[in-house]
Amino acid sequence: MSETTIRFDSFFHKSDEDCFDTIRKAKEILKDECLLLGHYYQRNEVFQFADITGDSLKLSEQAAKTKAKYIVFCGVHFMAEVADMLTSDEQIVILPDSKAGCSMADMANRPAVEKAWESLNSVLDADAKVMPITYINSAANLKAFCGEKGGTICTSSNAEKILSWALSQRQKVLFFPDQHLGRNTAHALGIPLDKMAVWNFRKPNGGLTSEQIEKAQVLLWDGWCSVHQRFAPEHIDDYLAQYPDAKVIAHPEACFEVCQKADVIGSTSKILNTIEASAPGSRWLVATELNLVNRLHEQFKHENKVVDFMAPTVSMCSTMFRTDPQHLAWVMDNLVNGKIVNQITVDKKTTEYANQALQRMFEITHAKAKV
Repeated sequence: MSETTIRFDSFFHKSDEDCFDTIRKAKEILKDECLLLGHYYQRNEVFQFADITGDSLKLSEQAAKTKAKYIVFCGVHFMAEVADMLTSDEQIVILPDSKAGCSMADMANRPAVEKAWESLNSVLDADAKVMPITYINSAANLKAFCGEKGGTICTSSNAEKILSWALSQRQKVLFFPDQHLGRNTAHALGIPLDKMAVWNFRKPNGGLTSEQIEKAQVLLWDGWCSVHQRFAPEHIDDYLAQYPDAKVIAHPEACFEVCQKADVIGSTSKILNTIEASAPGSRWLVATELNLVNRLHEQFKHENKVVDFMAPTVSMCSTMFRTDPQHLAWVMDNLVNGKIVNQITVDKKTTEYANQALQRMFEITHAKAKV
């Protein structure tokens, strides 16, 4: 066992095959002491080693149910934060590459949101009239902000239920950081587009007049996913001109125009389940991350299903792609040698308030409908 932490430099030039061998040996040694989580968007070279695969929140919830000492999250930073907040104090969460962030999550930060809240308070009583909702794809301190203000968190799976609840509690919603998920969800609930306004955090008062703020039911933070932003309605038109019997399925992080042309709109899990349940020989055009689409294509080709990627150019999550075999082998080899690198921790105060928002989300989504 090494007395010093192994530096990443020693892994930087290792081949993928050498790293695969290191990862396999480490998993054999660590056994149930270490749990590898693999997000659906992860590259296959890393995804193949995951003990559990899925969406970000599902992975954290599953990790919390285990007794694994080490949780190696092959995802991005906000996901590892959620895992740290939901798991026990005895469990240690590790992110193979600490620079694996999320460009959309980075578009909303605590100072900018607090400034927006102050601006809203200059126009109306924000604490009484505005419900803050943050997408799970956000920093822990923004989840904590929602917890402090009586707000909550949503995923792409439960966004409709969360937004409906929020508007039953207060007159308006401030939704961050993804404007597209907010817009598509609000529209699905019957809220007209002219009752939505984009909050441009780069401008005073979000670039809105007092009248526009008063009129809006849903204030949409001017953020977006760099992957889902690339899909365009003309991609659908061109594809259907060639394959008129094809079905289109889009993640709600795609823009409104794309989602309006889609046959199905849904989360990553819904995309997977819909294609899995479809008839043999069916053809799908999918608006979500490239690694997942390619994996679905391979998974269902034995049923003669065709799963095609919507954009004509490569569109993968570049920050997720930072987690490569070299980084995973590095953290695993250190664990074998009793060393922890890239541990992700969220302070107790932030965890307390963020978990209030998370608990509120669980209560809303699991509530039984009144008969």
